[in-house]
Amino acid sequence: MGNPFEDFTATEKRNVMIYMAGIMLYKFGLEAFTGSITLLATDLFKAENRFSNLAVLQGLNQAFQCVGSIAIAPLIRRFPTRSVLSASIFLFGLLSAIIIIIDVSTGGRIPENGVKRHGQWNSVILFPIYSIIGICHGMVELIRRVIPRDIVGGDVIKLKRMDAIVHVFYEIAGTAGAFFSTFLILKLGNAIAPAMTPFLFILSSVAWSFIGLLEADHDNRRRLETLEEHSLLRQIGHGFAHFGQSVVLGVKIIFSSRKFIWLIPGYSIPLFTHRYLESQLSPAFAKNVLMEGAYAQIMVGGSNFGELLGALFVLFFAKVVKTPIPWLRLDALGLLIVWVLPYAYPAKENALTFAWTLAAIWIPVSFGWAAGDVSLAAYIQSALSKMENPNDKVSPLGAVMAFLYSFYIILYAVLGPVLGGVVDYYFNNNNKDIHPALLRVGGIMYSVVCVILLLATFIPKGSFALNPNLIDDTQIEDEEEEYRKQQALQHDEIKEIKTQQHEVKA
Repeated sequence: MGNPFEDFTATEKRNVMIYMAGIMLYKFGLEAFTGSITLLATDLFKAENRFSNLAVLQGLNQAFQCVGSIAIAPLIRRFPTRSVLSASIFLFGLLSAIIIIIDVSTGGRIPENGVKRHGQWNSVILFPIYSIIGICHGMVELIRRVIPRDIVGGDVIKLKRMDAIVHVFYEIAGTAGAFFSTFLILKLGNAIAPAMTPFLFILSSVAWSFIGLLEADHDNRRRLETLEEHSLLRQIGHGFAHFGQSVVLGVKIIFSSRKFIWLIPGYSIPLFTHRYLESQLSPAFAKNVLMEGAYAQIMVGGSNFGELLGALFVLFFAKVVKTPIPWLRLDALGLLIVWVLPYAYPAKENALTFAWTLAAIWIPVSFGWAAGDVSLAAYIQSALSKMENPNDKVSPLGAVMAFLYSFYIILYAVLGPVLGGVVDYYFNNNNKDIHPALLRVGGIMYSVVCVILLLATFIPKGSFALNPNLIDDTQIEDEEEEYRKQQALQHDEIKEIKTQQHEVKA
């Protein structure tokens, strides 16, 4: 591979480097924060409904992330993108400090001789705080997906290279953050461990504030006069209405054709199982089997590393594996690895070693999911590209993605507490042994999803081949090659026009 920045201007290189520095600080702090809050919740919630409450807490956070992503759209039209991004992460940092302040102010201290010392406060407070934090999280996540186009423009080659580079460093920071948070939790306790998160988020905010003014910001300044006639709240209201329209259109598109119906079991359900593995199964196993909740972050670190490898493989083998079908089948088979949990009885003195073993085991599980997720996103974009119309108020691509993500949120909100209740039931009625629960919510459920996902991969036309070149007449185009062809065509057209003008003058 050559220099990935060879086509970038000096300003673009500077902005990309600043953005990468900020995104790594953000991801490192985020892993420490989310892991610590999950384990704090398992400590504070009562045993009879611990994991069902944890599922509700995480479901609310994800639902409010959706709210934040909707509310941010009018802001990035009114203000410079870098300013909105910087302000969002700064507010995220301040809110992340609230839980630490509450715990310390009510008597929380660093663990002593392995004994946790939490403050005396009602765990119900976690629900509103974590929900509000979800709004800021959703804002940052949406802008994170929008700003690359603002930094390098519409150049497909630059966008592809920037996305690849940023994604690699993003996952590296996530893996390191998850592993390092284990050390922090063991030394500082669940509540005080994320103390570095506010500082990292504020540093990220400062870094992003140095991103140069983007071309999109100049465009927004020119359009601002047309927006002033409506209040910001009214525009946010329009944003929610637009989201509702997108979901409705997404339902119509997905259920109207064999070409799209398989996206529900192919995209939304695997997303649920992946998130459930990291945020529910790993903490439950670490706390009740390994007897140390902090070890869950070691497992999450292995999962993050698997995501990194999966994304890299799709990037390097895009021309060999041209459709998402092989990756999704690999994802389905990888889910069967979760069967290790119900039959794992590690000795207490080997708990740390077994946590690292599970981290290695989670690598292929998350590898398959990440590879399937990345390749499926490319397929969806290609399949819907011909349906896009600049005059449409609702983008078909945006509509389909809005529905698929909404389906995932609803699935997590419904199944999360139910599955958490299964874990709680066996903990309270089986002498605190959750292995029967892991058999049901781990082995059996993931096997059912494996079968559903495998069957879904045979729905599209042409998908019966082991490595199909084409499914449903949709070819995932090599964007870089296509862009070069368009540039060459435009160059030839300009050259022909100039030749005709020269002949006329002659």
